[in-house]
Amino acid sequence: MSTRSSSRNNTSSNAASNDDMLRLDNQLCFAVYSASLAMTRLYKPLLDPLGLTYPQYLVMLALWEQDGPMVSELGQRLSLDSGTLTPLLKRLEATGYVSRVRDAQDERRVRIHLSAAGRRLKARAVGVPDCLLAASQCPVPEAMALTRQLQQLRDRIASTQAAA
Repeated sequence: MSTRSSSRNNTSSNAASNDDMLRLDNQLCFAVYSASLAMTRLYKPLLDPLGLTYPQYLVMLALWEQDGPMVSELGQRLSLDSGTLTPLLKRLEATGYVSRVRDAQDERRVRIHLSAAGRRLKARAVGVPDCLLAASQCPVPEAMALTRQLQQLRDRIASTQAAA
């Protein structure tokens, strides 16, 4: 085989490889994005009886873990900016699940507290994860491993961005 022929094959092989790399179904970002959309659709019928949207559910999960964080702390925990988080919190306050209280030492800071109704809602939400696992047909060990992998991916991306 001549060098010219070998070079053409290598170039065409690289082009095919580049084409494969640009296929939508080969994109990690699309797999994560489309899985997220599917997950949100899966949660909707589980959360409707609780009167929660998926982002509100995430807020409630964080508050059930730690009641009374500052809005800024909650935003960091959920990776949400205040422009997104504030309307969510206002709607949760309007439903009676949380209260927003200005910090006594610094009135610029606002703490978020669960109301009695918000604490009671936890008992009604306890079956959501099991329903999700059943609907996704994902065994618990597989779901936990996938969760850890996605958290590691998120953390690697965040550390790369922080270093830049």
